[in-house]
Amino acid sequence: MSAEHPEAAALTSRDRAILLAVRAGRAELTCSAEPDLFIDGLCFCDQGAAHRLVHDGLIVGAAQGAPGARVPATLTARGSAIASGEAAGTWARPGSSPPRTGRRRAAK
Repeated sequence: MSAEHPEAAALTSRDRAILLAVRAGRAELTCSAEPDLFIDGLCFCDQGAAHRLVHDGLIVGAAQGAPGARVPATLTARGSAIASGEAAGTWARPGSSPPRTGRRRAAK
């Protein structure tokens, strides 16, 4: 946890992985009051977490679009600052490791 961003302590590992995926340009949001999150073109499994991060002002759509349209997701300044701390490892609790955000291997 960073002293500059105490709210980072309240983030789950899943929240952190979402922020890192958004920062990597792998995420899209639908244009709606409760935007749905897509990562690598697939609907994200925990829309509640996505809604919370949007409503907390950490991620936003990068552009305006028609209702229901998908637009690239981007981090807000606050989300970017937190994600930068995540990458630097300043968020970690003692004995924990950063979340994995790599792509899954294709099944053989």
